[in-house]
Amino acid sequence: MAFVASHNPLAFTFGILGNFISFMVYLAPLPTFYRIYKKKSTEGFQSLPYLVALFSSMLWLYYALLKINDAILLITVNSFGSVIEIIYIVTYIIYAHKEARNLTIKLFVAMNVSTFALILFISYFAVQGSVRVKVLGWICVSVSVSVFAAPLSIVAQVIRTKSAQFMPFNLSFFLTLSAIMWFAYGLLLRDICIALPNVLGFALGLLQMVLFCIYRNGRVKKEEEEEEEEKEKEKEKEKEEKEEKENEEVVKEEKEKPLEPVINIVVVDPLGSCEVFPIPVCANGVVDDVNQQFQAT
Repeated sequence: MAFVASHNPLAFTFGILGNFISFMVYLAPLPTFYRIYKKKSTEGFQSLPYLVALFSSMLWLYYALLKINDAILLITVNSFGSVIEIIYIVTYIIYAHKEARNLTIKLFVAMNVSTFALILFISYFAVQGSVRVKVLGWICVSVSVSVFAAPLSIVAQVIRTKSAQFMPFNLSFFLTLSAIMWFAYGLLLRDICIALPNVLGFALGLLQMVLFCIYRNGRVKKEEEEEEEEKEKEKEKEKEEKEEKENEEVVKEEKEKPLEPVINIVVVDPLGSCEVFPIPVCANGVVDDVNQQFQAT
Protein backbone atom coordinates (compact mmCIF):
# COMPACT_ATOMS: atom_id res chain seq x y z
CA MET A 1 0.00 0.00 0.00
CA ALA A 2 1.01 3.63 -0.32
CA PHE A 3 0.47 7.28 0.53
CA VAL A 4 -0.11 10.34 -1.64
CA ALA A 5 3.18 12.06 -2.33
CA SER A 6 2.52 15.50 -3.73
CA HIS A 7 6.23 16.35 -3.72
CA ASN A 8 6.95 13.49 -6.16
CA PRO A 9 4.62 13.50 -9.20
CA LEU A 10 6.00 10.20 -10.53
CA ALA A 11 5.42 8.48 -7.20
CA PHE A 12 1.91 9.94 -7.06
CA THR A 13 1.25 8.59 -10.56
CA PHE A 14 2.30 5.09 -9.51
CA GLY A 15 0.08 5.50 -6.43
CA ILE A 16 -2.94 6.30 -8.60
CA LEU A 17 -2.16 3.32 -10.87
CA GLY A 18 -1.69 1.17 -7.77
CA ASN A 19 -5.14 2.20 -6.52
CA PHE A 20 -6.76 1.40 -9.85
CA ILE A 21 -5.10 -2.01 -10.11
CA SER A 22 -5.86 -2.75 -6.46
CA PHE A 23 -9.55 -2.22 -7.27
CA MET A 24 -9.13 -4.79 -10.06
CA VAL A 25 -7.41 -7.17 -7.61
CA TYR A 26 -10.37 -6.95 -5.24
CA LEU A 27 -12.79 -7.57 -8.13
CA ALA A 28 -10.76 -10.40 -9.70
CA PRO A 29 -12.41 -13.18 -7.62
CA LEU A 30 -15.89 -12.22 -8.88
CA PRO A 31 -15.97 -15.07 -11.47
CA THR A 32 -14.95 -17.50 -8.71
CA PHE A 33 -17.78 -16.40 -6.42
CA TYR A 34 -20.25 -16.34 -9.31
CA ARG A 35 -19.31 -19.97 -9.90
CA ILE A 36 -19.80 -20.70 -6.18
CA TYR A 37 -23.22 -18.99 -6.28
CA LYS A 38 -24.25 -20.81 -9.46
CA LYS A 39 -23.21 -24.28 -8.20
CA LYS A 40 -24.28 -23.56 -4.61
CA SER A 41 -20.98 -25.05 -3.48
CA THR A 42 -17.48 -23.77 -2.67
CA GLU A 43 -15.99 -26.97 -4.20
CA GLY A 44 -12.22 -26.93 -3.57
CA PHE A 45 -11.89 -23.17 -3.05
CA GLN A 46 -10.44 -21.95 0.24
CA SER A 47 -11.41 -18.93 2.34
CA LEU A 48 -7.98 -18.19 3.86
CA PRO A 49 -6.75 -15.77 1.13
CA TYR A 50 -9.89 -13.63 1.54
CA LEU A 51 -9.69 -13.63 5.35
CA VAL A 52 -6.05 -12.52 5.23
CA ALA A 53 -6.83 -9.89 2.57
CA LEU A 54 -9.60 -8.48 4.78
CA PHE A 55 -7.25 -8.39 7.78
CA SER A 56 -4.63 -6.55 5.72
CA SER A 57 -7.18 -4.00 4.45
CA MET A 58 -8.39 -3.34 7.99
CA LEU A 59 -4.84 -2.73 9.25
CA TRP A 60 -3.87 -0.47 6.34
CA LEU A 61 -7.12 1.46 6.82
CA TYR A 62 -6.28 1.99 10.48
CA TYR A 63 -2.75 3.04 9.51
CA ALA A 64 -4.14 5.50 6.94
CA LEU A 65 -6.51 7.03 9.51
CA LEU A 66 -3.50 7.77 11.71
CA LYS A 67 -1.98 9.68 8.75
CA ILE A 68 -5.26 11.06 7.40
CA ASN A 69 -3.64 14.25 6.02
CA ASP A 70 -1.56 12.42 3.40
CA ALA A 71 -3.24 9.02 3.00
CA ILE A 72 -6.47 9.72 1.13
CA LEU A 73 -5.75 7.14 -1.60
CA LEU A 74 -4.88 4.57 1.05
CA ILE A 75 -8.19 5.16 2.83
CA THR A 76 -10.14 4.89 -0.43
CA VAL A 77 -8.65 1.64 -1.68
CA ASN A 78 -8.74 -0.15 1.68
CA SER A 79 -12.29 0.96 2.48
CA PHE A 80 -13.40 -0.57 -0.81
CA GLY A 81 -11.26 -3.65 -0.15
CA SER A 82 -12.73 -4.22 3.32
CA VAL A 83 -16.31 -4.06 2.01
CA ILE A 84 -15.72 -6.38 -0.96
CA GLU A 85 -13.77 -8.94 1.10
CA ILE A 86 -16.58 -9.09 3.66
CA ILE A 87 -19.02 -9.80 0.83
CA TYR A 88 -16.78 -12.62 -0.44
CA ILE A 89 -16.43 -14.17 3.02
CA VAL A 90 -20.17 -14.04 3.72
CA THR A 91 -20.85 -15.69 0.34
CA TYR A 92 -18.29 -18.39 1.11
CA ILE A 93 -19.83 -19.11 4.51
CA ILE A 94 -23.31 -19.42 2.98
CA TYR A 95 -22.35 -22.03 0.38
CA ALA A 96 -19.50 -23.88 2.15
CA HIS A 97 -20.00 -27.35 3.64
CA LYS A 98 -20.17 -27.63 7.42
CA GLU A 99 -16.45 -28.19 8.14
CA ALA A 100 -15.26 -25.39 5.83
CA ARG A 101 -17.93 -23.05 7.19
CA ASN A 102 -16.97 -23.69 10.81
CA LEU A 103 -13.26 -23.27 10.03
CA THR A 104 -13.89 -19.98 8.21
CA ILE A 105 -15.95 -18.59 11.10
CA LYS A 106 -13.27 -19.61 13.63
CA LEU A 107 -10.51 -17.99 11.57
CA PHE A 108 -12.58 -14.83 11.11
CA VAL A 109 -13.18 -14.49 14.85
CA ALA A 110 -9.57 -15.29 15.75
CA MET A 111 -7.85 -13.12 13.12
CA ASN A 112 -10.21 -10.40 11.92
CA VAL A 113 -11.89 -9.73 15.26
CA SER A 114 -9.66 -10.81 18.16
CA THR A 115 -6.20 -10.14 16.67
CA PHE A 116 -7.24 -6.82 15.14
CA ALA A 117 -8.77 -5.72 18.45
CA LEU A 118 -5.55 -6.69 20.24
CA ILE A 119 -3.39 -4.70 17.80
CA LEU A 120 -5.76 -1.75 18.09
CA PHE A 121 -5.61 -1.86 21.89
CA ILE A 122 -1.80 -2.22 22.11
CA SER A 123 -1.03 0.41 19.48
CA TYR A 124 -3.42 2.91 21.06
CA PHE A 125 -2.42 2.51 24.71
CA ALA A 126 1.15 1.13 24.63
CA VAL A 127 2.81 3.46 22.07
CA GLN A 128 2.29 7.12 21.23
CA GLY A 129 2.88 9.61 18.41
CA SER A 130 5.22 8.77 15.53
CA VAL A 131 6.32 5.53 17.20
CA ARG A 132 2.75 4.24 16.93
CA VAL A 133 2.77 4.89 13.16
CA LYS A 134 6.11 3.11 12.70
CA VAL A 135 5.07 0.08 14.77
CA LEU A 136 1.78 -0.19 12.94
CA GLY A 137 3.59 0.25 9.61
CA TRP A 138 5.80 -2.79 10.26
CA ILE A 139 2.80 -4.79 11.42
CA CYS A 140 1.16 -3.92 8.10
CA VAL A 141 4.31 -5.05 6.29
CA SER A 142 4.21 -8.47 7.97
CA VAL A 143 0.51 -8.89 7.21
CA SER A 144 1.05 -7.80 3.59
CA VAL A 145 3.63 -10.56 3.26
CA SER A 146 0.99 -12.96 4.61
CA VAL A 147 -1.49 -11.70 2.00
CA PHE A 148 0.94 -12.61 -0.76
CA ALA A 149 1.87 -15.90 0.95
CA ALA A 150 -1.75 -16.99 1.60
CA PRO A 151 -2.20 -18.36 -1.96
CA LEU A 152 0.72 -20.76 -1.31
CA SER A 153 -1.82 -23.31 -0.07
CA ILE A 154 -3.54 -23.09 -3.45
CA VAL A 155 -0.16 -23.34 -5.21
CA ALA A 156 0.55 -26.56 -3.29
CA GLN A 157 -2.86 -27.90 -4.31
CA VAL A 158 -2.22 -27.08 -7.98
CA ILE A 159 1.12 -28.93 -7.92
CA ARG A 160 -0.39 -31.91 -6.08
CA THR A 161 -3.45 -32.29 -8.34
CA LYS A 162 -1.69 -31.08 -11.51
CA SER A 163 -4.73 -28.91 -12.20
CA ALA A 164 -5.16 -25.11 -12.04
CA GLN A 165 -8.92 -25.44 -11.61
CA PHE A 166 -8.99 -23.74 -8.21
CA MET A 167 -6.37 -21.03 -8.84
CA PRO A 168 -8.01 -18.00 -10.51
CA PHE A 169 -5.66 -16.57 -13.14
CA ASN A 170 -7.22 -13.08 -12.97
CA LEU A 171 -6.35 -12.76 -9.28
CA SER A 172 -2.74 -13.85 -9.83
CA PHE A 173 -2.34 -11.48 -12.78
CA PHE A 174 -3.68 -8.39 -11.01
CA LEU A 175 -1.75 -9.19 -7.81
CA THR A 176 1.46 -9.19 -9.85
CA LEU A 177 0.62 -5.86 -11.52
CA SER A 178 -0.37 -4.35 -8.17
CA ALA A 179 2.92 -5.47 -6.61
CA ILE A 180 4.88 -3.82 -9.44
CA MET A 181 3.03 -0.49 -9.02
CA TRP A 182 3.35 -0.36 -5.25
CA PHE A 183 7.00 -1.46 -5.36
CA ALA A 184 7.79 1.37 -7.78
CA TYR A 185 5.89 3.79 -5.54
CA GLY A 186 7.80 2.70 -2.43
CA LEU A 187 11.11 2.73 -4.27
CA LEU A 188 10.55 6.29 -5.48
CA LEU A 189 9.66 7.39 -1.95
CA ARG A 190 12.52 5.32 -0.46
CA ASP A 191 9.99 3.75 1.89
CA ILE A 192 11.00 0.18 2.75
CA CYS A 193 7.66 -0.56 4.43
CA ILE A 194 5.94 -0.11 1.07
CA ALA A 195 8.55 -1.63 -1.24
CA LEU A 196 9.60 -4.71 0.74
CA PRO A 197 6.37 -6.78 0.80
CA ASN A 198 5.75 -6.10 -2.89
CA VAL A 199 9.02 -7.81 -3.87
CA LEU A 200 7.60 -11.05 -2.47
CA GLY A 201 4.21 -10.24 -3.98
CA PHE A 202 5.71 -9.93 -7.45
CA ALA A 203 7.64 -13.23 -7.10
CA LEU A 204 4.62 -15.20 -5.86
CA GLY A 205 2.28 -13.68 -8.44
CA LEU A 206 4.72 -14.63 -11.19
CA LEU A 207 4.97 -18.17 -9.78
CA GLN A 208 1.18 -18.56 -9.81
CA MET A 209 0.91 -17.44 -13.44
CA VAL A 210 3.68 -19.85 -14.49
CA LEU A 211 1.90 -22.73 -12.70
CA PHE A 212 -1.37 -21.77 -14.36
CA CYS A 213 0.27 -21.93 -17.80
CA ILE A 214 1.80 -25.34 -16.97
CA TYR A 215 -1.33 -26.98 -15.50
CA ARG A 216 -4.15 -25.20 -17.33
CA ASN A 217 -4.66 -28.26 -19.59
CA GLY A 218 -5.06 -30.36 -16.45
CA ARG A 219 -8.06 -28.22 -15.63
CA VAL A 220 -9.69 -28.93 -18.99
CA LYS A 221 -8.81 -32.62 -18.70
CA LYS A 222 -10.35 -32.81 -15.23
CA GLU A 223 -13.54 -31.16 -16.44
CA GLU A 224 -13.71 -33.64 -19.35
CA GLU A 225 -13.22 -36.54 -16.94
CA GLU A 226 -16.01 -35.21 -14.75
CA GLU A 227 -18.29 -34.95 -17.79
CA GLU A 228 -17.43 -38.54 -18.79
CA GLU A 229 -18.19 -39.73 -15.25
CA GLU A 230 -21.54 -37.96 -15.37
CA LYS A 231 -22.37 -39.60 -18.69
CA GLU A 232 -21.38 -43.04 -17.38
CA LYS A 233 -23.55 -42.55 -14.30
CA GLU A 234 -26.49 -41.53 -16.49
CA LYS A 235 -26.01 -44.61 -18.70
CA GLU A 236 -25.85 -46.91 -15.69
CA LYS A 237 -28.95 -45.30 -14.25
CA GLU A 238 -30.85 -45.71 -17.54
CA LYS A 239 -29.72 -49.34 -17.75
CA GLU A 240 -30.90 -50.07 -14.20
CA GLU A 241 -34.24 -48.38 -14.87
CA LYS A 242 -34.67 -50.42 -18.07
CA GLU A 243 -33.86 -53.70 -16.31
CA GLU A 244 -36.19 -52.83 -13.46
CA LYS A 245 -38.98 -52.06 -15.92
CA GLU A 246 -38.43 -55.35 -17.78
CA ASN A 247 -38.52 -57.28 -14.49
CA GLU A 248 -41.77 -55.56 -13.54
CA GLU A 249 -43.30 -56.50 -16.92
CA VAL A 250 -42.23 -60.15 -16.50
CA VAL A 251 -43.72 -60.31 -13.01
CA LYS A 252 -46.90 -58.67 -14.30
CA GLU A 253 -47.20 -61.20 -17.14
CA GLU A 254 -46.70 -64.10 -14.73
CA LYS A 255 -49.43 -62.74 -12.48
CA GLU A 256 -51.83 -62.22 -15.38
CA LYS A 257 -51.15 -65.71 -16.83
CA PRO A 258 -54.15 -68.01 -16.06
CA LEU A 259 -53.39 -70.95 -13.77
CA GLU A 260 -53.76 -74.43 -15.25
CA PRO A 261 -56.48 -76.38 -13.38
CA VAL A 262 -55.14 -79.54 -11.78
CA ILE A 263 -56.14 -82.21 -9.27
CA ASN A 264 -53.74 -84.04 -6.99
CA ILE A 265 -53.52 -87.85 -7.09
CA VAL A 266 -51.93 -89.42 -4.03
CA VAL A 267 -50.18 -92.76 -4.54
CA VAL A 268 -49.41 -94.68 -1.34
CA ASP A 269 -46.56 -97.19 -1.31
CA PRO A 270 -47.03 -100.38 0.73
CA LEU A 271 -43.80 -99.59 2.58
CA GLY A 272 -45.36 -96.43 3.94
CA SER A 273 -44.08 -93.71 1.59
CA CYS A 274 -46.34 -91.75 -0.68
CA GLU A 275 -46.12 -89.41 -3.68
CA VAL A 276 -48.42 -86.67 -4.95
CA PHE A 277 -49.00 -86.32 -8.72
CA PRO A 278 -50.67 -83.16 -10.05
CA ILE A 279 -52.96 -84.14 -12.93
CA PRO A 280 -54.12 -81.40 -15.36
CA VAL A 281 -57.82 -81.10 -16.03
CA CYS A 282 -58.93 -81.02 -19.66
CA ALA A 283 -60.71 -78.07 -21.14
CA ASN A 284 -64.04 -79.91 -20.91
CA GLY A 285 -63.44 -80.47 -17.20
CA VAL A 286 -62.58 -84.23 -17.57
CA VAL A 287 -59.38 -85.55 -16.04
CA ASP A 288 -56.94 -87.07 -18.55
CA ASP A 289 -56.15 -90.72 -18.32
CA VAL A 290 -54.35 -91.23 -15.05
CA ASN A 291 -52.13 -94.00 -16.39
CA GLN A 292 -50.94 -91.70 -19.20
CA GLN A 293 -50.06 -89.05 -16.65
CA PHE A 294 -48.14 -91.55 -14.52
CA GLN A 295 -46.23 -92.78 -17.58
CA ALA A 296 -45.43 -89.19 -18.56
CA THR A 297 -44.06 -88.47 -15.13
